[in-house]
Amino acid sequence: MGENNSELGEWLNQQKLRYVSISQLASSDTPYSIRILLENVLRNQGSESPQVDLLVNWKESSKQLESIDIFATRAFLHDTNGVPVLTDLAAMRDAVVALNLSPELVNPVIPAELTVDHSVIADFHGSSDSQEKNIALEFERNEERFRFLKWGQENFSRFKVIPPGSGIMHQINCEYLARVVEQQDDLLFPDLCLGTDSHTTMVNGVGVLAWGIGGIEAEAVMMGESYSMLIPEVIGIRLIGELQAGTTATDLVLTITQTLRKAGVVGKFVEFFGPSVSRLSVADRTTIANMAPEFGSTCAYFPIDQATIDYLLFTGRTKEHASRVENYAKLQGLWHDENLQPDYDAIIEINLNAIEPSIAGPRRPQDRVSLGHAKADFNEKISQLSTPRHSAQVELAGTKYEVESGAVAVAAITSCTNTSNPKVMIAAGLLAKRATELGLKTKPWVKTTLSPGSKVVTDYLDKSGLTKSLEELGFYLTGYGCMTCIGASGGLIPEVEHEVRHSGLEVVSVLSGNRNFDGRINPDVRFNYLASPPLVVGYALAGTMDFDFSSEPLGEFEGKSIYLRDIWPSEREVESVIAASIEPSMYVDRYAEIFSGNALWQNLPSTSSSSYSWDPASTYLQRPPFLDDMRQEAPGLTDIVNARVLAMLGDQITTDHLSPAGAIPAGSLAGQYLTQLGVSREQLNTYASRRGNFEVMMRGTLANVRLKNFLVPELEGNHTLNLLSGNIETIYEAAMHYKESDIPVIILGGENYGAGSSRDWGAKGPALLGVRAVVAKSFERIHRSNLVCMGILPLQYLEGDSAESLGITGRESFTISNLKQALDAGYATVDADGLTFKVKVRVETDRERQYLEHGGVLPFVLRKLIQTASQK
Repeated sequence: MGENNSELGEWLNQQKLRYVSISQLASSDTPYSIRILLENVLRNQGSESPQVDLLVNWKESSKQLESIDIFATRAFLHDTNGVPVLTDLAAMRDAVVALNLSPELVNPVIPAELTVDHSVIADFHGSSDSQEKNIALEFERNEERFRFLKWGQENFSRFKVIPPGSGIMHQINCEYLARVVEQQDDLLFPDLCLGTDSHTTMVNGVGVLAWGIGGIEAEAVMMGESYSMLIPEVIGIRLIGELQAGTTATDLVLTITQTLRKAGVVGKFVEFFGPSVSRLSVADRTTIANMAPEFGSTCAYFPIDQATIDYLLFTGRTKEHASRVENYAKLQGLWHDENLQPDYDAIIEINLNAIEPSIAGPRRPQDRVSLGHAKADFNEKISQLSTPRHSAQVELAGTKYEVESGAVAVAAITSCTNTSNPKVMIAAGLLAKRATELGLKTKPWVKTTLSPGSKVVTDYLDKSGLTKSLEELGFYLTGYGCMTCIGASGGLIPEVEHEVRHSGLEVVSVLSGNRNFDGRINPDVRFNYLASPPLVVGYALAGTMDFDFSSEPLGEFEGKSIYLRDIWPSEREVESVIAASIEPSMYVDRYAEIFSGNALWQNLPSTSSSSYSWDPASTYLQRPPFLDDMRQEAPGLTDIVNARVLAMLGDQITTDHLSPAGAIPAGSLAGQYLTQLGVSREQLNTYASRRGNFEVMMRGTLANVRLKNFLVPELEGNHTLNLLSGNIETIYEAAMHYKESDIPVIILGGENYGAGSSRDWGAKGPALLGVRAVVAKSFERIHRSNLVCMGILPLQYLEGDSAESLGITGRESFTISNLKQALDAGYATVDADGLTFKVKVRVETDRERQYLEHGGVLPFVLRKLIQTASQK
């Protein structure tokens, strides 16, 4: 296995480097991702560790639900998860200072890099100064948060911040931060990155084993704690065939998402192999790997090969770096061998020849629809609404238009998923160019935005002359950040927004993003579709989802009907423009000063105080209460007695339902709270931007406008039935009433509870509301971990059971006793007013059990720090 020949050995000696070899332990049958885990355990724990043997026999170990402890080589954060991480670390510093210990005890021990990319909102659009205005408003809204991040960078070791306006974290990770192979002194080892965003997997396409974890887990990882995990099953995805003309990497990934979500890969590793892997560029691979959270796997790994090396050189990495990656990968057996097929737990074959143009929606990324059936599918979905379909007359720039339900209100080229891929971005530009040459225009009711994940995208669009074409169709640069994909889409065109809110007009968004969950993109948009960048342009031209591109023309030119196929660029055209417009120097130039930021960032004041000075009047940052009244001894497990149901929820409850990220509505509980503190409606900002204020986030928990709570089936949004009074209240108000009566609460859920983003406030919020347990049919991986990290017990119905099948109404009192024995056995008995049933306890490792016994990760880490300090 591998190429351990004399030439590579000579290179190692000449460079005076060393590595921990796994050649005697891993076989040619071992998946590449497992080899990286094996190296990590061997290097950090030594050859005598029993976990080494568990990984050598990984297939059997995964069936036995054996766990291992790995150590990340670096942590990766974005601002909306990173700010809560820093507030927790700052609170830990306060706690150790209160015990007369040095605040320096609380410091990251591995590199931790944060990208500010989730704060910018597409408020301004459609003009050449949109980006400048949006970033100015971003700083105005978020100055306090940004000063806090600068404080963190100056006061925590090994912590770096990439300032606002630089790009999206995952694209920056792929193009610049990814090491692939790390070097510490003279020791080489694989780059193993754990990030606070579920799309950390994107860098799997560059040969880096990485995945998303919760922000709470990230705090422990940054502080040097191991990450405890079950040894995963590994599913091999065999790629054959070749993408046909007219199809894109986006179409491929939407098909993969649909296929793998249906197959069931939650909590598993996915690894790509087969004859067509080498035909995919690294940009195509990262497009696929980015969507791992959407198909549910922990990672979506592409092994290191020549395409990886070419990508590193093309994106401006040094020849020495690329050589180190190649030689180490070959020495260690991590270089992809096309002739080997590892012994995967299962194999799923994807034929690229069968991929067809597609979109996905209107609510889930896995709901792929072929473009040819999109119109019929949309009409079927909209006919299922209880309100009748209608139209509204909208006056725009002095002209009146009849806008029908199904109108595209948002068309956004956005998200790291697709803006990292030059093929689809150049295709969008060429389509726009041809459209403008033929006199086609976007419909005036469509809000068009362009939000790349890297400034390099702007460079090559400018050099190719395609920026002008996109701008002529309204796709002006709005900013470098997640924006529409994360829900920071800004308001709709005001006249359209008015009709949506007052006449019930149902409108649509089309975006080149990765998620389209209920209420995520914009609270006024019910139907949301994922599509490739050129299709986003196509839908902006069509102006409606009620459109068949194959049979309906986009317009006329010189008396001839113009169809989408007439302006769709060929593969040869795209490749020709890429070759002429993109070069390594673009990446070198753009990333040379990536940590410097613009003048707004540089002029932000900061403080060098090792402890943060909290401002009691701040509406953005408040010291979190998770360590308040913490005792030196762990409290242990306590039974849950006579708990009431705070919310009874259905299937596919996402973290967007549990903790929304989009705009804070003025009429919401969080909006009212901020207004009472003197915050104007214009400055309410987003839930994502206010994650450093626990008071806001508690009120925003389960506040999604589309939330369905079966305790109040007639309502949508943040409502529940107070089972003590019989009154309908907001979820926050009911939780506070239960707390006043010293009554614990639980949540009942369905399938895939906690799907979506690795949002720690999806668990922190419920914890502050007094939630002790969540009982669901199944859990998404990251959210289950987040629940445990906040001391909340994840309990899973047995196969075939559900609240409905058991006759549970949600109005019962629930008691779960003998928790210590339950954790030992892996099963607990629930008593619901005399109805008893068993549930599986989803606590998967000894470390997770310790977290529960300590009341969560934060008190666990703090107690360990205190113990270590006392022993010195």
